Amino acid sequence: MKVVYFDNNATTRVAEEALEEIKPYFCELYGNPSSMHTFGGQVGRKIREAREKVAALLGCDPSEVIFTGCGTESDNTAINGTLAALPDRRKIITSRVEHPAVLQVCRELENRGYTVVEMGVDKKGRLDMDQLEEQIDDDTALVTIMYANNETGTIFPVSKIAKLTESKGVVFHTDAVQAVGKIPMNLSERPGIDLLSISGHKLHAPKGVGALFVRKGTRLTPYMLGGHQEGGRRAGTENVPGIIGLGKACEIAAENMAEENNKVKNLRDKLEKAILNKCPDCMVNGDTKNRLPNTSNISFEFIEGEAILLMLDKFGICASSGSACTSGSLEPSHVLRAMGVPFTAAHGSIRFSLSRYNTEEEIDFAIEKIPPVIDRLRQLSPFVAE
Repeated sequence: MKVVYFDNNATTRVAEEALEEIKPYFCELYGNPSSMHTFGGQVGRKIREAREKVAALLGCDPSEVIFTGCGTESDNTAINGTLAALPDRRKIITSRVEHPAVLQVCRELENRGYTVVEMGVDKKGRLDMDQLEEQIDDDTALVTIMYANNETGTIFPVSKIAKLTESKGVVFHTDAVQAVGKIPMNLSERPGIDLLSISGHKLHAPKGVGALFVRKGTRLTPYMLGGHQEGGRRAGTENVPGIIGLGKACEIAAENMAEENNKVKNLRDKLEKAILNKCPDCMVNGDTKNRLPNTSNISFEFIEGEAILLMLDKFGICASSGSACTSGSLEPSHVLRAMGVPFTAAHGSIRFSLSRYNTEEEIDFAIEKIPPVIDRLRQLSPFVAE
């Protein structure tokens, strides 16, 4: 059975070009990049090249890129490292729709005595900038707001937030895991963004590698100790194949950015429009005018997202549910709850997230299969009015 993969916000396939580039660094060029001998030194040079490629995609200096183990580590490092460097400030501002890699860290810090403000969003998942400005005070150490939401694709006004935090003298971190490689960004033109997290497996690099942008002059206490790697900012022997793969994936992303914003967007829109036309009682969640080009989050009222996924899986169609019921919880997504999505719709939310590897034929196949699945489940649902 052919797999039709619409779950790229969860993880992506590794680009063939990246895979070919990293293969020699498992069994042939396996030297430690920190070694003084030539065999290890050539590996160190390859890491430097990868750092330059990541920096080119972000629009920053290579010295501002720290390689990490994943996006979650990057987020944890940014938050905890900032607070450790600013011990006299005890307030953190974030949003209710952040990824757990940010939200759970902030809530744990609240348990330790920090003041944490979780900003609300409107029904389209948009932040209120006036409320944000009101919350920033002299005790604020960090504002951490995502670049784009992983469930709805809604893009946040990071440039405006950066200008605000810069004017207030507050550190600004953004979790850009879903945004990097999909939409253009030039950090040299956005001086108020102090810290930015990325994850390799969201843009066709291997799993187990990420990066953290740390602007020059930003105070950040190392989160991991025990070695001199990454300029003393992140200890531990580097994941050489992962880093090289991330560098190559960033290079490819830069080359394919226009395709991401045209071809992928058009495929997304075709799928979304057909579903809305063929399936009654459904709606798109998020800001449809300001979102990632690959993401569509659709709520199907009166049916469970888990049931939809199970039936789509029989056709090889892979997507993900906006409802946490797939993890055994009866509560819907915290993102959709924060947006005020009705309970009957939030439980039936499905996220379709595409990539440049998706095809027109796959979209046509999904359009053929999805409406009958929804119709069948509605017939079985005890919640649908007669």
